[in-house]
Formats: sequence, structure tokens, C-alpha cells
Amino acid sequence: MEIRDKVVLITGASAGIGLATVRRFATAGAKLALVARSADALNHLAEELQSQGSDAVALPADVSDPKQVQRIIEETVCHFGRLDVLINNVGQAAVGTIADLNPDDFHRILDLNVFGPLAAMQAVIPLMREQGGGLIINISSVVSKMSIAGLAAYAATKAALNMLSDTARGELASEHIRVITVYPRSTATDFGKNALGHQRGQQQQRQGSPVADTPEFVAEKILAAALHEPDEQYMD
Repeated sequence: MEIRDKVVLITGASAGIGLATVRRFATAGAKLALVARSADALNHLAEELQSQGSDAVALPADVSDPKQVQRIIEETVCHFGRLDVLINNVGQAAVGTIADLNPDDFHRILDLNVFGPLAAMQAVIPLMREQGGGLIINISSVVSKMSIAGLAAYAATKAALNMLSDTARGELASEHIRVITVYPRSTATDFGKNALGHQRGQQQQRQGSPVADTPEFVAEKILAAALHEPDEQYMD
């Protein structure tokens, strides 16, 4: 898809991969709906982009709440008149072995990592059908293809997102709605620090971590996915 002048909604837009993706899509000429929980950070980002000539709107929301997800989709269409690209980027990890994983933490990341993107997809699909097509990009993780001690809960949520993406891709292909799954690997963000059960996560990280990609590198891959529309986008 040609990105210039397309309306792109990005969740988790205030930091990390999401923030880098916002800035990269802005330079490509996209019109941007920015979604994250921090209203102050989003408003500052929207003002920054507007000062640089981009059309951007801040839409603070908790995407683990389906009602808030529906609201931000409606507000995006109200502001721009359409929605061309949905990027489900927001996510969180929960650290813990199967023996000691906190079930409440698992529920929380399921709501954010799986049910949030599902609610967003269900909200945009009718709009994209009316428009004659659109693009959904779900940000997964290579962890979903691996078995790593202490990360089963996070991997399980991303594996669930993979299956939603794979199935939706087939279901929606005839309606010109494309679904892409992006698989970041270790990335230099605060993602690990923000994990639930983070003290155990930090202990694991001290045991040795791979060299991390920059958020800007991942954002470039996400833009490439939007432009070329592969079924899956890896960091290779």
C-alpha cells in the first residue's frame, strides 16, 4: 500500500517501537491516529508532529477495554473521514515459570495482547469493508515461535495473536483487507522493565541478553511490511 496520505492508527504510540513507528510513518506522509494510555505524552507527540507538518491526533485510551477501543476507532473516522491502516502494536509481558506464574498477570496481558487487538480488528473490519479494503498489521514477537523459560505467558499471548492474524488473513482476503504479522526480536526499549513480575525478568536479563535491534530498525521493517504487504515480516 502507498502510505502517503493514508490514515494510520498506531497503538502503543507513546514509547518504544510504537513511537519509532509513528515517526517513521509520519516521514512517509501518513495521517496518524496516536493511541496510548498517557494523554500528556500523546498530546506532546501530536503537537510535535503537527509542528513538522504532519496531520496527527492524540487519542488516549486503554486498549484492553473494548469500549475504549471502539471509541478511538470512531474518533479516528470522525477526525479523518476514514481509516486505512490499523497497527496493533501495544503489548506487555508477564514473567514467571509455569510453576509460579501469577494467573492475574496472565489475565492482564491476555486482555492487552490478545483481546485488545481482537477488539480493534472487529471495530475496523466493517469500516474497511465499506471502504473497499484496508490493512491490519499485528505486532507479534519471535518469542511466539520459541520456548523460553519464564516467558510462556507472553509467548502464549503472541501465539494466539498469530493465529487470529493467520485466520483473518484468509477470511478477509476476498474483501481486499490484508493482514500482516510482524515478528520483532529483542529490541532496545523499556519493554522488559515494564513486564509484570519484572524483578524476576530483570534477574533473567542479567544472565545474558542477545544484541538488541533499535526501535527505529523495527519501525523501518513495519513500514516495509505496509508498503509491500507480505503475510509475515521478520527482522532478517
